Amino acid sequence: MTEIQLSEDFARDFANLQKRVEKGEGEAEYLLKIIDKGIAKIIEDYTAGQKIPKKLFPVYYKKKYAITNLWRLRLDDYWRMIYTLIGERIRIVAVILEILDHKKYDRRFGYK
Repeated sequence: MTEIQLSEDFARDFANLQKRVEKGEGEAEYLLKIIDKGIAKIIEDYTAGQKIPKKLFPVYYKKKYAITNLWRLRLDDYWRMIYTLIGERIRIVAVILEILDHKKYDRRFGYK
């Protein structure tokens, strides 16, 4: 079983999303639902996402998180979850770095 942690930035965004859900925002409720499903998939199998080759790591993640691996999990046609794994075989921790819409994902990874 995989342990889940949230990056500081994503934890803040996640808390804001929960507040938006409490206010009755439908889009926020949908996004929270697909994030929860994504997290459940990673807990079940930490390789549920697609491993991103090192040569494609955005500088942003390398500098900010000093990552050695990077994974993307497609939440739906528009949203992506970006995470990294830390630990050993006995204890694997998936750290959720951020959730990106397709447009921001393309910009972050340098796609046009």
